[in-house]
Amino acid sequence: MAITVVTAIGAAHEAPVAAALGQAAGVRLTRRCADVADLLAVCAAGRADIAVMSPDFPGLDRSAVAAMRRSGTGLIGVHRPGAAEEQQVLSQWGVTAQLAIDATPAEFGAAALAVAGSAPGAVPAADGDEPPSDAAAASLDDELAVLTGDGSPYVPRNPFLDPGPDPAAAPAPAPVVVVWGPGGAPGRTTLAVNLAAESARLGVPTVLVDADTHAACVAQHLALLDEAPGVAAATRLADAGHLDLRSLAAAAPEVSPGLRVLTGLPRADRWPEIRDDALTAVLEQCRQLARLVVVDVAAPLEDDEELSYDTAAPRRNAATLAALDVATTVLAVGSADPVGLQRLVRGLDDLRAVVPEPPLVVANRVRASAVGSDPEHRVAEALQRFAAVRVVRMIPDDRAACDGALLAGKVLAEHATGSAARKAIVALATELTGVTATSRRSWFAGRK
Repeated sequence: MAITVVTAIGAAHEAPVAAALGQAAGVRLTRRCADVADLLAVCAAGRADIAVMSPDFPGLDRSAVAAMRRSGTGLIGVHRPGAAEEQQVLSQWGVTAQLAIDATPAEFGAAALAVAGSAPGAVPAADGDEPPSDAAAASLDDELAVLTGDGSPYVPRNPFLDPGPDPAAAPAPAPVVVVWGPGGAPGRTTLAVNLAAESARLGVPTVLVDADTHAACVAQHLALLDEAPGVAAATRLADAGHLDLRSLAAAAPEVSPGLRVLTGLPRADRWPEIRDDALTAVLEQCRQLARLVVVDVAAPLEDDEELSYDTAAPRRNAATLAALDVATTVLAVGSADPVGLQRLVRGLDDLRAVVPEPPLVVANRVRASAVGSDPEHRVAEALQRFAAVRVVRMIPDDRAACDGALLAGKVLAEHATGSAARKAIVALATELTGVTATSRRSWFAGRK
């Protein structure tokens, strides 16, 4: 049985690719798609084993590629000979099988057989199908070896980080800390902003990402202009396949030594700009740009079933769910008062359905006036009884310091150094980074 193939190629090069596929053994070209909607419909209907596409196909982006991949369609990217930028776009989209547009029919056949054999539900070749020649397979292997390496992976230099003790070693991806909390303003953004700032002050280069699609406000906390939101710019670059460390660094300026910020959406109605696949790519790049990534997300965890059922419409909560999926640590923040604790207990049940690992629970604004005498003990006892939480990180209420910092557009470390809330956040930053103020590296030495 032949492998069914559809094409999504720019008009300038569509004819020669279609001709080569028509001559390839074991391949049947069933459709030459006119636009992305046609392409996605064919793939969703299961009428194509493989889609052969080029980066210049109008409307093709990371989200469309992800939709094809979810439908079980194998992907082959084609590019102009020697066009490194087009190869980079395909690689950023996760398309590893790549061929030049002028590849021979035998090379297209070998690539289709390789991709179809690794795709879920692949159709094996029939006995009568002509296998690809050894030369074609060798040619494909050589081309893939250029892209994937020969066992000695190339380690690009990160110009935004110090090389570390072994400049030749590939640094491990930075941990991702997602700050989540139930509805009702428990202090998610305040904690995220100050946690990122304290981590940077400990000598850990940090990227703070505002991924809240309901009420983004990191920019307001830091007195930053947000007419051009960094997270929207970065996700657009990721969708187009042009996101790299330099473009990400341009979208996430350094607001203080060691702290970069991707500001959030200035208007809530712009939430469709933040797609989950693009945000995942942005966070993965952030993990290479810094040593720690802190993400502020919205409270709702629903999968927007009314929209996602039988349609490819964007989901407003997809950004939160994508960040939680990437997270290495989740901080669940709740306000330490009767209403806030009830919301936290219920929210933890919802969070457990999304995140398999238990989160670090943080009780914010702990004060005797809200829960009675010995507030730390009372809050810990309530969370252990009703949510089976054994360890709770406490942040005492310091309303005056937090209000003053917000009014000044500064973090607590700049506005109220001796704040009790700041000391608790420093302890949390130390726990998450493993770096203390006395043992930190002199990362800022020599910076001008």
